[in-house]
Amino acid sequence: MVRVRITYDCDVLVIGGGIVGLSTAYAITRAAPGTRVTVLEKEPGPARHQTGRNSGVIHSGIYYRPGSLKARYAVRGAAEMVKFCAEYGIPHAVTGKLIVATDRAELPRLHALVQRGRENGIPVRELGASQIAEYEPEVRGLAAIHVGTTGICDFVAVARQLAHGSGAEIRYGTRVVRVDRRPERGVAVLTAAGGVVRGRVLVNCAGLQCDEIARLTGDDPDMRIVPFRGEYYELARPELVRGLVYPVPDPAFPFLGVHLTRGIDGGVHVGPNAVPALAREGYGWGTVRPRELGSTLAWPGSWQIARRHWRYGAGELRRSLSKRAFTEAVGRLLPGVCEGDLVRTAAGVRAQAVLRDGTLVDDFLIREGARTVHVLNAPSPAATASLPIGREVARRALSAL
Repeated sequence: MVRVRITYDCDVLVIGGGIVGLSTAYAITRAAPGTRVTVLEKEPGPARHQTGRNSGVIHSGIYYRPGSLKARYAVRGAAEMVKFCAEYGIPHAVTGKLIVATDRAELPRLHALVQRGRENGIPVRELGASQIAEYEPEVRGLAAIHVGTTGICDFVAVARQLAHGSGAEIRYGTRVVRVDRRPERGVAVLTAAGGVVRGRVLVNCAGLQCDEIARLTGDDPDMRIVPFRGEYYELARPELVRGLVYPVPDPAFPFLGVHLTRGIDGGVHVGPNAVPALAREGYGWGTVRPRELGSTLAWPGSWQIARRHWRYGAGELRRSLSKRAFTEAVGRLLPGVCEGDLVRTAAGVRAQAVLRDGTLVDDFLIREGARTVHVLNAPSPAATASLPIGREVARRALSAL
């Protein structure tokens, strides 16, 4: 019997150079020094999609169901992210934020958030209408809560530091087109340039493409990524907002609503809304990829979402197409704003996992196959929670070794 000796390029092969993939590489080399890690990223640099196109908020964890991965990892991750930024000189600030009720129907949900915050171990201060001005003189509401542990940072700089600190081999501009997985041997990945990369274990942190990568390995993820574009404006009068101001979210959706975020650069971002994107990386209505759109439309869960939530979706679509409607939504929190104050800026796309029955996956979703670990749902607050997520994915990858 002739035994074939395989030459591996690495021990762990990570697909995806966003903040979760790079945190995973960082965690692997910290937990098991000497482990060879290679990261494949199709873009020419790190953090080009969800990581680099969000509002830069370090979330407190107040929104998430107690005991869920989102709650545990966001609370832990927020503290760790602040410490990480301070250690490496990455711009950040712990600003706190207001969650403001502007309608009486929102008051019970606001009170429920207070209870949830306390269950998650987050300090929360309840405010009456007159107390809102202590934090935000231009903001109006019936009541609010102040969450002191929320902050802001430069997540792209964090991703770069994770890449550098991991010691991993990072191959940018490397798109995966095929995966050959053999449980008794490992994985071999064919890239668009024709190269082959071999590893003992594959970690899928491909974000907007994660379900496609899972299927390439032969694993059925039993979900689809349905991309939702979040459109942002910048406030031409940033002096109207001191910090972070959020509406009370609807618990039926994983989206937090249009909010006001004073970023690390001093500018104020307004948004995002949430409209279906016509491509996985569809950052504008003009970007349409028929194959990707067809895949979304062929998934039964997409139609279930449309049936259940068409009224919500119609409102989001209206705010996308009408600047006046978007301004009206902002005006509920910030009455002094006018259309001329809003200047359109770069959009983002949320990689939202949807089950066959139309359920929007609410928690982080990590699954394992033979010699594979798949991160299948890691939208917001994944950037905040990226350090603990990376450790958990690293633990599973090292176990698979």
